Amino acid sequence: MTVQERLREPTLRPSEPDVEVYDFRRPTTLAREQSRVLELAFETFARQWGTQLTAKVRVVSRVHLDQVLMQSYDQYASSLPSTTAMVLCTLEGVAARAVIQFPTSAALSWVGRMLGGAGTVPAPDRKFTGLEQAIIRQLIMDALEDLRYSLGSLLTADLAVESIHYNSQFAQAAATNDLMIVAKFGVTVGPAATTATVAFPADVLMAELGQKYRDPGLSNPAELIRNQVHSVPVDVALRLKPAPISPRAVLDLAVGDLLTLPHPHYKPLDIAVGDHIIGSAAVGANGSRLACVVVDTQEAS
Repeated sequence: MTVQERLREPTLRPSEPDVEVYDFRRPTTLAREQSRVLELAFETFARQWGTQLTAKVRVVSRVHLDQVLMQSYDQYASSLPSTTAMVLCTLEGVAARAVIQFPTSAALSWVGRMLGGAGTVPAPDRKFTGLEQAIIRQLIMDALEDLRYSLGSLLTADLAVESIHYNSQFAQAAATNDLMIVAKFGVTVGPAATTATVAFPADVLMAELGQKYRDPGLSNPAELIRNQVHSVPVDVALRLKPAPISPRAVLDLAVGDLLTLPHPHYKPLDIAVGDHIIGSAAVGANGSRLACVVVDTQEAS
């Protein structure tokens, strides 16, 4: 390839990385203590919901918690199938809605078993009829009672079923950037296994969670950092004044060479932490070990 051909080739510029602005006032992660408290609450709900489904559907059912995380509502809605059952629930005094989501095919199977059928679903993606919607609404209302009990004092607002939607992109339970606490469950009813989610506006649960389970040390983060720094171990060295020599002299060093150090024998040695001199000390002994006696300290600038 000639020089002219190379010059005519398009120059490939490195792609710019995607930069996402992080708002420290609204963190999108849960602290370990907060996550553990929520996991225990939702695990309790999973056991109770499984027991309730067994009683209602009349076939052995199990529900287990898979994950608890914090997401924006847009991220949560995007993670759901485009066609699914989303039960929106009102929270007293809160504009955003809580969500209980599960596949429409699973719900139709549950209704079929409750009505004495085998649980087969010929048209799994259709909307619920009036009768089916009434049965599912009652099923969710009973589940909300278990949810209230499981969350305990974390949920102070009254919770009630508002409406059922079938498109995850059109069901606007909250604003796009609103943070949600999302719990993901595995649901097994008889031989059929599926997934379900429960989502709450983060402000509803985090308000009580922060008050009840906040580490008292976090009330003064500056003091917490200062105390941590004070307890971190560092290496302290006792050393002579350094002698400047040329690289050639270093390369020519041999066994038996004598290096003259500019440190008078009557002056104390330097106490250093890394490259910082913090004082001076005289050489001494403590039993069978060498030691030093601090004779001077320097104020940190």
